[in-house]
Amino acid sequence: MTTVDQILTVPEVAADLRTSRAHVYNLINGKVSGVSVLPAITIGRRRLVRRSSLERWKLANEQNQPSDKMGAAHSVDAA
Repeated sequence: MTTVDQILTVPEVAADLRTSRAHVYNLINGKVSGVSVLPAITIGRRRLVRRSSLERWKLANEQNQPSDKMGAAHSVDAA
């Protein structure tokens, strides 16, 4: 049994990421600092993204490390 990887359009990726279509194009074109390029299939001017690639990209770009500012803002004085 073979599994077929779902192919997503830019609007579907935007909905998944809760962002605009323009931002997804910027991610695909490497124009967003601090994150890696979102892999996409190019067919003419159309961009398509594999569901598995999107999920790997999200995991690779997830930032689990709290910033110093956030840590200081949430610290509790236990005196």
